[in-house]
This record gives sequence, structure tokens and C-alpha cells, in this order.
Amino acid sequence: MEKLRLHGFNNLTKSLSFNIYDIAYAKTERHRQEYIEYIDELYNADRLTAILEQVTEIIGANVLNIARQDYEPEGASVTILIAEHPVDPTPEEMTATPGPLPESVVGHLDKSHITVHTYPESDPDSGISTFRADIDVSTCGLISPLKALNFLIHSFDSDIVIMDYRVRGFTRMEDGKKIYIDHEINSIQNYMDADTKEKFEMIDVNVYQENIFHTKMMMKNFDIEQYLFGAGSNEFEEDELAEIQRRLHKEMQEIFYSRNLSDGPR
Repeated sequence: MEKLRLHGFNNLTKSLSFNIYDIAYAKTERHRQEYIEYIDELYNADRLTAILEQVTEIIGANVLNIARQDYEPEGASVTILIAEHPVDPTPEEMTATPGPLPESVVGHLDKSHITVHTYPESDPDSGISTFRADIDVSTCGLISPLKALNFLIHSFDSDIVIMDYRVRGFTRMEDGKKIYIDHEINSIQNYMDADTKEKFEMIDVNVYQENIFHTKMMMKNFDIEQYLFGAGSNEFEEDELAEIQRRLHKEMQEIFYSRNLSDGPR
């Protein structure tokens, strides 16, 4: 097997991890099953592969190998191994910047790996159905996974996004000094486009001294019509609609804060 010739000697590992959630309400068992089938087909292995191939273009890498799998009864996984580009990366490719939106993708990609796993599921008691996509973009060296940030958020129907960014390891300078991070950052939010910041409520939990950055996002505006699957709001009584909205809010709050919440007084 031919060995890869690596460019440079930047040993820093930069990892960007997402949990992206889409929430819906499906009244009947048939509607819940239809939601799972719909979302499972929408984000099947072929579609996920296309998204990740776009990511490789954005961050500046070459695809070495693609492994993908659809599962029964639902779910899919894709892993792409990526390798260094055969020519020197440009200064723009080496800079941690927000990167393009889905409709304006240009560029190419290089090192390490990109993975995505999907988890459609439904609660038979509350009617709440949830789709989760777990995404990891890990690069070694000069290129930055932060360039894929906006593209990935806009590539999914994102109601809640939970992100982690971490720079690990070190790279040694010619004088022997070790560098533990090679770009300025105090929040993942620095790399988001204005449209994303406007649509989402956000909180940060960062450990600056360890180069660990954590951001949670939840959609601000709530339009019940956008969350009903298989039925419109006119098919529900007013009090029933209010109960559905309460359940959806509770589900989103629980995911956002990573804890189960009591129902409280109604």
C-alpha cells in the first residue's frame, strides 16, 4: 500500500462535533411511522454522503475512502476518510473562518475523517417524534473544520444544535516551542453567519484554557404548523393544540438542557 506524503508538520487535531435535532408531532401511530420513514428516506446514506462530500470540498481535502450503510428498520451511517491535498493549501484554506452557506459552496478538502450517524425515533405516548444526526469533522494540520459549520447547520432541518469544538495535541516550532492552538477563538459563535445567529437562541459553556468550546442552539420562533406531521392545526381543537405545543416545548427544553423536566401544573 502506497504511503501518503504529508505536507508540513502541523500535528494539531481540530474536531468539530454536532448533535442536530429535528422535532415533530405525529398524532397517530400511522403518522409516527410515516414520519420515521420520511425522515429516514430524506437523510439516507446517499444523501448524507453527498452532504459530507460537500464538506470535504469546503474544508479543503481529498476523499480517500467512503463507507456508508442504511440500517433496518431505520438510520444510516457514513464515514469518509480524507487525506492531504497534493498541492500546498492556500492561506484562505489554512484560516479558521465561518465558511460558505449551502448555496455558495466552493473549494476542496484534505485530512482525517468525517462521520455522520442518524437516529430517527418516536415516543408512542406523547406523539413526539425526533430525528437526531450526529456529525464529526476531524482534521489534522492546517485546515479547519470550522469552515463547514454554517453549511452543516443549514443542510438539516435544525431545531436544536449542540456543538463541541476542540483543538488537541501540539505542533512544535523550529525553535522547539510548542503551539497548542494556531488560531484565535473565544466562541464557536464567532464562526456563524448572521442569519443563524438571528434564528437561534444560544448559550456557551467554554473551557478556554483547555481549548474546548461548547455551544447550544435552539430555534427562537415557534410556528406550530411547522411541527405537525400528517395533519394541519385546523384538525385539532384549541385545547388539544395547546397541549401539543406544551409537549413540543418540553421536548425541546429537555434536549437543550440535557435533563428530564417535570410537567408541572397545567
